[in-house]
Amino acid sequence: MNNPMNRAVPFAAILAIAATFAPNAAAADPPRDDGWQTGTTITLVAGVATTALVPRIFFADPETTAGWKARWHVSVLAPTLMNLSLTMLNEYALKDAIAGDRPGCDDTNRGKGNCTSYGTLSSHAFLGFAAFGQGAATFLTDTFKWSHGQFHAGSFVGNVVVPLVLAGVTAVGRPAGNWESGGAVVGSSFAGLATGLLSGLTYSLLQRPECGYTGGLVCW
Repeated sequence: MNNPMNRAVPFAAILAIAATFAPNAAAADPPRDDGWQTGTTITLVAGVATTALVPRIFFADPETTAGWKARWHVSVLAPTLMNLSLTMLNEYALKDAIAGDRPGCDDTNRGKGNCTSYGTLSSHAFLGFAAFGQGAATFLTDTFKWSHGQFHAGSFVGNVVVPLVLAGVTAVGRPAGNWESGGAVVGSSFAGLATGLLSGLTYSLLQRPECGYTGGLVCW
């Protein structure tokens, strides 16, 4: 007579072997989406460029010529380069110190295939939201300090809306492409936002939007 237990033992052994090797096989070389890597890099560059190229828009003081003015400042490179420098510091020093694995990486496959680098902090998410923070701080300062609370839609769109949308796409694309985990992206985004707000606020408070009495459109 056939014993059901005798038939169950081979199947149990097969399931045990599969359970043992399946996680290692899946983690051997986790896939990464190159399309999202390219796309998030494009949105990142666009966001940084937007905050660097949008002019300072402000309502001029009555003692000069009253009305809305737009001035481009070369000095905007100061907060932009600060954000970039901190991103490079993260990419080439902090990541190795934090040693946060990318999705699908662990002790079994670290240093191989798509697991040759770390994912925390996310440089893309950090710099994307640093650019947004810089633009938002500049808009707020130009609105409430230099324009005495008068709102300008163009400044809001250029400094806040566009950088926020681009930073959001960048942040969503990183976990969507399996480049960083959602938690790493969220933490990196908040760190970048705080950095951008600080750099943008410092810059916009110290640098008046007007180009002195020259009336030029570009300020050094």
